[in-house]
Formats: sequence, structure tokens, C-alpha cells
Amino acid sequence: MKTIRLLYPDHVSGGLDTYYFGANLLQYILPQNNNQPLVKVSITPPNGQEKSVTNGIYAEDEVLAGIDDAQEKLEESKPDRIITIGGNCMVSLAPFDYLHGLYKNVGIIWIDAHPDVSTINDGYPNAHAMVLGSLLGCGAKQLYAKMKNPKFNPEDILYVGLQNIHDYQEKFLKDIGVKYKIQDKEFVSDEEIQGFLSRYDHILVHFDIDVLDENFFHSTYFANPELVGDGSGGGKMKMDKLAKILNIITTNANVVGFTIAEYLPFEEHKLHKMFSGIKLFTE
Repeated sequence: MKTIRLLYPDHVSGGLDTYYFGANLLQYILPQNNNQPLVKVSITPPNGQEKSVTNGIYAEDEVLAGIDDAQEKLEESKPDRIITIGGNCMVSLAPFDYLHGLYKNVGIIWIDAHPDVSTINDGYPNAHAMVLGSLLGCGAKQLYAKMKNPKFNPEDILYVGLQNIHDYQEKFLKDIGVKYKIQDKEFVSDEEIQGFLSRYDHILVHFDIDVLDENFFHSTYFANPELVGDGSGGGKMKMDKLAKILNIITTNANVVGFTIAEYLPFEEHKLHKMFSGIKLFTE
């Protein structure tokens, strides 16, 4: 089985330069494995310039170009299993769609504080909030139009770590038929996870780092008080709970896709910028 690591430092879909820095740093945090070659998606580095909103999506052309390049790299590499290193949540669209073309009986475990089912009509133009809705064929038309394989079914989604959602997200999930549980008091049980796994031959995992409690893990969006996003809140999970959940999934299922998204090392990025402004390090 050929496994690749897809480095996909999309930053424009989330509107923050630190997504680019975080993805590139994350590749060195993962355990080294020479059996998993690194494939890089071509993403234009941040340049500090504000982008425009077109057809309801911020930096639409760049977002779509990133999807196109990711698809091209996957077609060239022809992996059987993909570890995606993001970048923001948009990075799951191309690899999950690709894997859905290889494997038919596939379930998605979405480990995230947020549902990621916003649309272009909901007033938040950053496409990373639209990715799962698009994989379900109902998010943003220009995003799900990029998919080359069938959309995922509502019953094939299990949310882990989901926090309180907006009214329009609640309506979307109920209208389309995605079952979910708000997990502000307790997370889905181990038995619920194992029951979901037992229904599928293959599993895709989307892990958004903002499922972690920002009071205990600071490289997450909600640890930065300057950011407001779409008004959502952060996660409630601690690292030991996350490790237990990931171990349950990876030991009880054939995981063919695993995304790590939304790693935002703000302090490290500030340190990088500081050194970049010192002549000694750049001349």
C-alpha cells in the first residue's frame, strides 16, 4: 500500500498567513518515515495583501487553484493512503474525494469543534468553513463542482468534539440528514465510535486542531484573542482524550485518509517574523 504525505499549506481559505507557516512547520513535527514520501501542493506564499471576495468566497481563484493542484498531484502520485498536512480545513476536499474514488464503503470521522457546513449565503466568506458541506454536495457550488467522485452521504459522517453551532448550521445538518451530538458536556463515547467504525471497510479522519481546548494547547485559532472568525467558540478536548480517540480509530479501522488541519503556531510565527527582520539572518 502506497502512503504519501500531502503537504497542502492552504492559507487563503482561512484568511490567515499562519496557516501556511503552520503546515510547513507541521511536516517536521510528524514522526519521520521514509516510507511515506512528501508530495507538495503548490500554494502561493502569503504576501500580506488583502484578497477580494468573489462569488461569496474570499480569494476564490487561489482556493480553486489549490484544489486543482492537489488533484493533479494525487493523480500523478496514485497513492492508496494519504496523510494530509494542512493548512486549514479546506485541505480535506481533494484527498477525501480522491480516496472516495478508490474505496466505496467509506466513513468520515470529523474531529472538530465546528461542523464546516457553511455556505456562501451564510455571510462568512472563508472557504474552510464550507468543506464538509461541499463533500456532501451541498456546500459551495464552485467547491463541490471540483469533485470527481460521488458525494458523501449524510449517514457516513460522525462528528467528534463538536461544540455549539450556529442556527444556519443546525438547519443545514437537519435538512440534509446528518446526525450529530453537541459535545460541550461530554464527547461521543468509545462505543459510539467503535459502532460507527464497524459499518465501514475504510475510514477517513479529519482532525482539526481547534477541537483542542485553547487553555491547554495554544497553537489553535481560539488561543489568539485578536481573532473572531464567524463567532464560533473553541474546543473542549485535552490531548490525552484526543490520543485515546485516535488510538481507538486507528487500531479498529482501515484508515486510508488522515488530515491534520488548522495548526496555528502564532508565537513561533511571530518569532520567525522577528528574525526575518534582522539583517544578520537575511543578508
